[in-house]
Amino acid sequence: MGAVKRVLVTGGAGFIGVHTVARLHAEGFTVLVVDDLRHASGAPLPAGVELEAADLNSAAAARAVQRFRPEAILHLAAQGGVSRSVRDPAGDAQVNVMGTVMLLKASADAGCRRFVFASSGGAIYGRASRLPTPERITPRPLSPYGAAKLAAEGYLGMFGRTFGLRTLALRYSNVYGPFQDGTGEAGVVAITCERLLSGRAPVIRGDGNQTRDFVFVADVADANLRALRSRATGAINIGTGVASSVRTVVDELAAAAAYLGPTDFVDGPPGEVRDTALDTRRAAKLLEWRAPTQLRYGLRQTFTSFRERVRPATTAASAAPAGAEARPDRGSPAGSE
Repeated sequence: MGAVKRVLVTGGAGFIGVHTVARLHAEGFTVLVVDDLRHASGAPLPAGVELEAADLNSAAAARAVQRFRPEAILHLAAQGGVSRSVRDPAGDAQVNVMGTVMLLKASADAGCRRFVFASSGGAIYGRASRLPTPERITPRPLSPYGAAKLAAEGYLGMFGRTFGLRTLALRYSNVYGPFQDGTGEAGVVAITCERLLSGRAPVIRGDGNQTRDFVFVADVADANLRALRSRATGAINIGTGVASSVRTVVDELAAAAAYLGPTDFVDGPPGEVRDTALDTRRAAKLLEWRAPTQLRYGLRQTFTSFRERVRPATTAASAAPAGAEARPDRGSPAGSE
């Protein structure tokens, strides 16, 4: 698999995608990005990277796979957000299950034999009996989002057994970093950065003592490259193995912003997992990968990147008074992953 040079990346204009595509391009890969641009990060793709603006469930996306003939596919495109999936489980499944099935079929038809899928270690295990959680624990998701990721993994296994695809699910923990969308409902770090920079108080869903395994996006991009080059199959956790509280993360970002005001608390969302941390020994063994970025450094780097970016959304939000509640599609409370 080390000879792979043609890679198709779905969701390549999104948060994790732009970091990964930049790495692929820098290392000499020929890359085609398929993205409907609904969740584009705003960061430009490298010069020379082709973009097919298409919905994953469309005929145009399938034709792009046939035309490009990738040697490997990295499937990052998804509809994120546990709360959103609870409100619309059918819509969540349409994107996160049906879109994956379509892409698997297109991959098999195009003769592509390597398929790496962005799954969720934060949502798929549910209330795990063991922390950090290893891949052998039976997944019991609590949300439609987690159930959709698990269903998609089932299709990966079937396409591997029946069509000979070498499929791998990377079960990401809570990914954060520059270019994450802070105007939606997923991403405690990005949401908090947006609120602090617009003069609003940070908001935490729940008591803030719930824990997450926060992994920096550059480390995840490195894991993606290693996965594309490897022959590993099945599922691999991608995280740090360290559980950090949401309150700790918000406090660190408030310190970076020199914010001395209050933090607001609201009720936690349904289907939220209380504590998560991923056992990453399988990633170390099969991908020779680990996440070296310390949380404090990653949070400071992320806040600095948000502060340095000129974003119309931030400018508009700055007119809101401190502590004002955001609209449902903008600036949702922290802790909503």
